[in-house]
Amino acid sequence: MCSNIFFMYLRQTFTKSDTMIKKHFTFLLIISLFSGYLVGQEPVNEEINNALRKHGLEQSKVMEIASWMTDVYGPRLTGSPMLDKATEWAVNTLEDWGMSNVHTEEWGPFGRGWTLEHFEMHATAPNYFPVLAYPRAWSPSTNGSVEGDVVYVSLEEEADLEKFRGKLAGKFIFLDTIREVKEWFDPPASRYEAEDLLGMANAQAPSARRRSGNWRGSGQSLTQKLYALLHEEKPHAIITRSYKGDLGTVFVSGVRTVEGRAWEDGVEVVPQLTMSVEHYNRIFRLLLKGIPVRLSMDLKSSYSDADPMERNIIAEIPGTDLADEVVMFGAHFDSWHTGTGATDNAAGSSVMMEAARILLEMIRETGIQPRRTLRLALWTGEEQGLYGSRAYVADHYAVVEGYRNVQALKPDQKKVSAYYNLDNGTGKIRGIYLQGNQAADPIFRSWLEPFSDLGANTITLQNTGGTDHLSFDAAGIPGFQFIQDPMAYFNRTHHSNMDNFDHLVEDDLKQAATIIASFVMHTAMRDQQIPRKPIELEMAEE
Repeated sequence: MCSNIFFMYLRQTFTKSDTMIKKHFTFLLIISLFSGYLVGQEPVNEEINNALRKHGLEQSKVMEIASWMTDVYGPRLTGSPMLDKATEWAVNTLEDWGMSNVHTEEWGPFGRGWTLEHFEMHATAPNYFPVLAYPRAWSPSTNGSVEGDVVYVSLEEEADLEKFRGKLAGKFIFLDTIREVKEWFDPPASRYEAEDLLGMANAQAPSARRRSGNWRGSGQSLTQKLYALLHEEKPHAIITRSYKGDLGTVFVSGVRTVEGRAWEDGVEVVPQLTMSVEHYNRIFRLLLKGIPVRLSMDLKSSYSDADPMERNIIAEIPGTDLADEVVMFGAHFDSWHTGTGATDNAAGSSVMMEAARILLEMIRETGIQPRRTLRLALWTGEEQGLYGSRAYVADHYAVVEGYRNVQALKPDQKKVSAYYNLDNGTGKIRGIYLQGNQAADPIFRSWLEPFSDLGANTITLQNTGGTDHLSFDAAGIPGFQFIQDPMAYFNRTHHSNMDNFDHLVEDDLKQAATIIASFVMHTAMRDQQIPRKPIELEMAEE
């Protein structure tokens, strides 16, 4: 409003003499700048930030946390015994630091866990070579070492299925063609350039989320019918190669099933592998030349179904005069299985644990107590569909039907000021996604300004998806994900066998923990909560 009045007055002034124009313009410019300063400034506590910088940048323990989480307790596949061990370690660590109300909260039932115990694959004909491949999660064991021919199954129409019926048992099935591999002339890792960040900052508000309800497509696709045939035929394994990855990097996730989810009890699974593209291409070229290829494989895995429930990890720093309100910050703790879950997402979980640790150190050093309660959450089941955070929101804050359809809000929903999330790899924070919450812009802009020397100064109205802040955003709670440098996340480490501790960037994680701790503490100290977007509740499905 002040700027509109300023320009209206300026237009009127230009009808007067040049001398009067200069006088009025100078006066109004000073008044405009001063009033803008008064209206736009969100308080920033330098004592808090200085203490957080000291403990977060100069006395960091984030890499030690990450090493325990990856080298010792990785990977952390949902449902696996290793995730249970990692959870116990995290709970004990948070208690040792002095966090309050440290506990786990059950969600589920999820189903059976899965652990890979042994795997090897070799080409035995036309000549021997070891094969680089990884079982997809929830693949069952073979009965010792098995051997068979490679068969490429190519389909153009449903009638082609009959060509293979009765011919696939005991075979290794190829489903993909050759993928061209190009040499890297540019480094796989990158940081955002100024023009990239400017594009984010200038982005328009996101469009409203489309409501999908519980719609499901009818009929079976050709691919589904193919998998149904393979399920009947019982080949030794189905082998694919990822659409990306080379130079030994293999991107692997979970198996595909005909009915149900692989982790559900009683669902039968055909062994499935992802092979490195170079080995896949070599074998495929041999087949094109009419040269038969034989593989041998020994796969031993185990299902764990004694306890079908899974657990989120919760810990708090108590508030004072607004203790019944909370500021939440978290990341997902689970991972896939071929690496140790470092950039996805020990990076985020280590940063959030470190943020909690340096907040405790700041409180001890300065005596400044948070007004609102600070609540750390480490989620499980994110990789299978945000299960842990969705269950937490449904337990505490909303009545939810289907995936994200919020039917009603619970009383405690009003007590959460904000939820902050980190889950985009090891890259340092460059700013924050507003998730369409424009009213938060001036607040976050003030809080980022003290960290501009660390490269964090971009705010975008854009949404970002695929991780746990969406569970809170869907329930009308301000949920935010931070902008992070891409590094080599999608090129090299995300869901790959290279997702290991060595690809974590220490300075980036230290920077992220410090900034997030500042956001969390400043959110806790405000008189008001973070502004909220309007929420449109879903109509219950018939």
